Amino acid sequence: MAANHAPLSPLSFLYRSAAVFGDKTSLIHGASSFTWSQTLDRCRRLASAISLRLGVNPGAVVSVVAPNVAAIYEMHFGVPMVGAILNTINFRLDARTIALLLDHAQSRAVFVDSEFFPLVTQALQLLAESSKPLPELILIKDKSYTSQAAHSYGGILEYEELLENSSPDFPLVFPDDEEQSIALNYTSGTTSRPKGVLYTHRGAYLNSIASILLWEMGPFPVYLWTLPMFHCNGWCFTWAIAAQGGTNICLRNVTAKATFDAIAESSVTHLSGAPTVLNMIASSIPSERRDLPHKVAVRVGGAPPPPAILSSMEELGFVVTHSYGLTETYGPALFCAWRPHWNSFPLEERAKLKSRQGVVHLGLHQADVKDPATMESVARDGRTLGEVMVRGSTVMKGYHRDDEATRAAFQGGWFHTGDLGVIHPDGYIQLRDRSKDIIISGGENISSIEVESILYGHPEVLEAAVVARPDDFWGETPCAFVTLKRSGGATSAREIIDYCRARLPHFMVPRSVVFGALPKTSTGKVQKFLLRDRARAMGSLRAPSKL
Repeated sequence: MAANHAPLSPLSFLYRSAAVFGDKTSLIHGASSFTWSQTLDRCRRLASAISLRLGVNPGAVVSVVAPNVAAIYEMHFGVPMVGAILNTINFRLDARTIALLLDHAQSRAVFVDSEFFPLVTQALQLLAESSKPLPELILIKDKSYTSQAAHSYGGILEYEELLENSSPDFPLVFPDDEEQSIALNYTSGTTSRPKGVLYTHRGAYLNSIASILLWEMGPFPVYLWTLPMFHCNGWCFTWAIAAQGGTNICLRNVTAKATFDAIAESSVTHLSGAPTVLNMIASSIPSERRDLPHKVAVRVGGAPPPPAILSSMEELGFVVTHSYGLTETYGPALFCAWRPHWNSFPLEERAKLKSRQGVVHLGLHQADVKDPATMESVARDGRTLGEVMVRGSTVMKGYHRDDEATRAAFQGGWFHTGDLGVIHPDGYIQLRDRSKDIIISGGENISSIEVESILYGHPEVLEAAVVARPDDFWGETPCAFVTLKRSGGATSAREIIDYCRARLPHFMVPRSVVFGALPKTSTGKVQKFLLRDRARAMGSLRAPSKL
């Protein structure tokens, strides 16, 4: 009944903040700033343009290729206002992949930032050559992007003109069904061909609220966008900041200096990112840094941050909280809930605790570590390996146009993450590796994550990744790929091996060390499959090491 039930949707967050906090600043990007009343006005104009000018119907997909600018934020509300599905595309992908995604998504329109206009037009040309339907193209001109060619495109629909010529009176609507899709996000493709993940209005609403509560995010946060909005819709913080009447600080290009400047000048309270963002901040040079006006809350996801980086962040004045998740879980699925008595522990011990993935996120029903063959829970001893599995309201609706993959992912009534981990006696889950990344040496399972965490503790190591190298005696042994902080540094492979030997069981110590830059995906994840290929190409180690 209407009196006691309404479909959940994050659209309600924008409507409420515009009504209650209409004069408060909603977004700052360069020299531009908007209030929540203005943001609602712009989103309604966008919805009107999408519906009436572009002819997009409910259930259709609207794509966007843009960095963290005002337009991509507004599209998180304007697109679902008409019942359409927002598809944020990673601008670091190549034209061929973007063409594949636009085709698979069956996008009706694609909004593109001027910097990436040549990239997207190349993708559209590939679609045309294959006789595929072409989406309507809309150009986003960003005043902070100063390329000479940025504003020279003619005869193309332009974002601000669309808004200016559209009505601000588009009706404030909610979905009839909270299970209606709100977003389509493609996985990064580190393990296989990218798959389209569908989010619902209900899931986006619940994940936003859960993140606010777990992070203890009070009213009016000032959130710095160091996390790409194209990544899981910014872990739903696009909508969560609206729920709290906060201020979005957009960063087009994320650098250590830009991050410190924004924190100091806008009194930033919160930011998020992958471990690469933490590494960037922790490794910054003194000329890039500024004193923090207060403690800044940082939420990190992805691979477990090495304790050395967590320690450095804490010393700089950042309060880091680790979460873990996947595209299929709207971002966070586990959250390292902090226990007050841990504050009395030494810094190194606190860093180790913070690197654990933690306990179930509030939006989920359950999280566990199970034997995938029997679906039985593993022992809570911090040693027994199993697959991390979750289920609940913030697990994806399913894979877009791929029922078979959806059924496989949901086998046994749980979402199978493909990540291996252990569960400690206190119930906290800790990742050990993806199933493909476990190294089996002489019958012993070696977690590449554990070895990497030791490598990150070396004072000269900037980045590290460990994979298996064939070994005629042991089967395979750890091979470390290392990026040094100083290019051309004097640190030798022998020094790295000796450093690990003093801190690890000898069977876990890398037998090979390769120096150089690590290959990464467009979202900053290390491409271990390429490193595995390189390690295999190095050939087998023909005798046991004399470590």
